[in-house]
Amino acid sequence: MALSDYVNTLGRDLLRRHGERVHKLSLHAGFTCPNRDGSKGIGGCSFCNNASFAPMARERAAVREQIASGRRVIRRRTGARKYIAYFQAYTNTYGELERLKALYDEALAEPDVIGLAIGTRPDCVPDAVLDLLADYRDQGHEVWLELGLQSAFDTTLERVNRGHGWAEYAATLRAARSRGLAVCTHLIIGLPGEARWHARQSLLRVLALGVDGLKLHPLHVVKGTRLANEWRRGEYRPLTQAEYVDIAADLIRVTPPEVVYHRVTATAATRILLAPDWCARKWRVLNAIEAALADRCRVPAISDEVEHGTGLSGG
Repeated sequence: MALSDYVNTLGRDLLRRHGERVHKLSLHAGFTCPNRDGSKGIGGCSFCNNASFAPMARERAAVREQIASGRRVIRRRTGARKYIAYFQAYTNTYGELERLKALYDEALAEPDVIGLAIGTRPDCVPDAVLDLLADYRDQGHEVWLELGLQSAFDTTLERVNRGHGWAEYAATLRAARSRGLAVCTHLIIGLPGEARWHARQSLLRVLALGVDGLKLHPLHVVKGTRLANEWRRGEYRPLTQAEYVDIAADLIRVTPPEVVYHRVTATAATRILLAPDWCARKWRVLNAIEAALADRCRVPAISDEVEHGTGLSGG
């Protein structure tokens, strides 16, 4: 058995719909974030050192050069010959529409790039950007809007200096889906002040509103962040691998099968990772999640909360 036997993974979904392997190529297009440049705040989220999410964040090449570099690696590793350009680092809708279109067009000009995945914040997606993405979709491109929510609790979002709340997420989600855009929501497990219950309620609230894809991330402590200082002072304790795997498996089990999981764990480069050390070992975590799901499949999942929308609360 494989993880995709228990989870509707993006890789399996793309293979089914396109008839061959399709891989995402992560790009850094030189954007910043309104929570860093002063328009909404400074310093960014308490956990954010973007180099932990975007390996090329320090040495940025042109979009076409980054695609060429990523293509070489992926073809050698998996043989895939179709790609989705994933604008990942920082807030990739935070700019003038003309600049956004030029960057997206540059990626789509590559003949083996069949679509876009745009990572952004819920408070930085104006209607004009949604209309642009919908136009790409109407042209036949694969398009995913990836919204970093992290938690459905406003108290948590304020604590980590997120700079937006649930209301902005809900409004953007509705606006995107009204245009037929596929939305992938990012959730972080193990945020300060949150327990298993918070993670479950965040997922249920997102599912009740409607979503097409999900990403789960364990919160890891990286250098150069406010969270790192809290961890050093003993004010934050990261989840153990066993705790994360247990929570992630439970969330996956209550997710409707049509929702696509783009990711069920995340890693950080060892040069910046402080804790927990298991976040540097992706495959060990994936194998543990697979084993936990296999064990849970021996009993029915508890899904009535998703179907009926009960038990939902949050800031």
